[in-house]
Amino acid sequence: MKETRHLGAYGLVIKDNKIALIRKSRGAYTGKLDLPGGSFEHGERPEETLKREIKEELGVDVKDYELFDAESVLVDWTHHDEMENMHHIGIFYLVTLNDDNVKTDADGLDSLGASWYDIDKLTEEDVSPLVWIELNKLKTREI
Repeated sequence: MKETRHLGAYGLVIKDNKIALIRKSRGAYTGKLDLPGGSFEHGERPEETLKREIKEELGVDVKDYELFDAESVLVDWTHHDEMENMHHIGIFYLVTLNDDNVKTDADGLDSLGASWYDIDKLTEEDVSPLVWIELNKLKTREI
């Protein structure tokens, strides 16, 4: 089985016990809810990646951010008819937006659109593995 790595910066955007998530249109988490964020462009700092990806996927600028966590998971999935074991590594930030009106339409790349979801109603089956880990860590910390 092919082994790959994916490193990304992701935003935990929370307001009134709701979290902004996107629905994945491709990749290992197709159909699952995931955090806005993604891969680094060459030379980008994590905070720059975070701001760019939030703007692309939510359509809103980041007002403020704070480093929250770094975590990783191993995910088996089929990519181009070949089984892969992806080591998905994320750097997670608590994010405040300039505007709460996230775009609900697809960005044409990884997302089928963004929306606000009640944190207490999300299940492990609804979200990507890293989202589930981070949601559980959030519950142990007062936000």
